[in-house]
Amino acid sequence: MSRARASIDLPEVRISQVEALWYDRARWQGFVDGLHHVELVEGAYPESGARVVWASHPGGRGRVIERVISYEPRVGQTLAMEDERTTGTQSVAFSALEDGARVALELDYAIRSPTPMTALSDFFFIRRAQTDSLRRTLLRFARELHDELHPPL
Repeated sequence: MSRARASIDLPEVRISQVEALWYDRARWQGFVDGLHHVELVEGAYPESGARVVWASHPGGRGRVIERVISYEPRVGQTLAMEDERTTGTQSVAFSALEDGARVALELDYAIRSPTPMTALSDFFFIRRAQTDSLRRTLLRFARELHDELHPPL
């Protein structure tokens, strides 16, 4: 299994504000990297046991299925995820800073159909792409949150 990580510090926000936007499925298109649209939500998202199915943009991950493994308000959530090429778990963790909050993403994944070259390809390309995707999500999330908290006059 491989791991990709990214985090961002958000000044002058409370975890409750961060969490409210993070779990707002109607807003995911604005920040989740590659997400085209949510197809299905089953259960009381973001609670444990809930399931979300979403589709990526053409040429992306395809159909992505996420099932909530654990959820703790103001702390974070862990999802079992699968798409056409990978399976694994993705976690989001919220933590308070002296003047703000930190959001950390971690993706533990495995390639569905490994080949003799998978480990090399993962080391040089796939893990970097996964990390970049997490970073893009967090940067877009920060912009979305900033725009929500500081609307133009």
